[in-house]
Amino acid sequence: MVTRKSRAEIETMRRAGRIVAEVLALLEAELKPGVSTAHLDDLAERHIRAAGATPSFKGYHGFPASVCISIDDEVVHGIPGDRTIKAGQVVSIDAGAIVEGWHGDGARSFIVGEPTPEAARLVEATRLAMMAGIAAAVPGARIGDISAAVEDVATQGGYGIVRHYVGHGIGTAMHEDPQVPNFRSAAKGMQLAPGICLAIEPMLTVGAHEVETRPDGWTVVTRDGSLAAHFEHTIAITEDGPRILTTI
Repeated sequence: MVTRKSRAEIETMRRAGRIVAEVLALLEAELKPGVSTAHLDDLAERHIRAAGATPSFKGYHGFPASVCISIDDEVVHGIPGDRTIKAGQVVSIDAGAIVEGWHGDGARSFIVGEPTPEAARLVEATRLAMMAGIAAAVPGARIGDISAAVEDVATQGGYGIVRHYVGHGIGTAMHEDPQVPNFRSAAKGMQLAPGICLAIEPMLTVGAHEVETRPDGWTVVTRDGSLAAHFEHTIAITEDGPRILTTI
């Protein structure tokens, strides 16, 4: 069931979203060769809890960390641990925070050090695809309009669009209805109205769209080993258009 949030509820989600944005900025500043992903996760958890929030991810279906850190061909759900960051890597960080029972969810892909042209183009295209989807999220539009906007940016650059994972509604649960695909389908989807909150999150690849999960049961990688990038914002549909909640 799709729920419409009140202004007060959206303001609480905005507080959660700001904490998510702060975490992503904090970790971006720490990203350098030799830094362990476990250290980044520890920083994230400490910041979330110091802000009076709870990490959305820790313990979610058994996930062991507070953020997901996915590197190069890893699309999403990478588990922080002993491995260290290397120069030139594409590092995608997904973070979530809960404030008074309400969620904020966001993700960004970063390039450590000097980017290759291929990586730079992929990361920027994924960001632009997300922003195009957000721009399409206006009252009276449909979920399919968001999907089409994301797909148009991705296909213009020749990128694969991961289909197994999609955007979603968000509120008192991290994943709520409706689903928000990043590609066109026969169904136009529900009509958008003020109070609906969504997490819009394209995941693009340099190669094909097929993915698989590693034996750890979490880390999702491109099947062909190609680079991947992931961006996500939590937004609220308002009478004046989309409002991004996961910003500082």
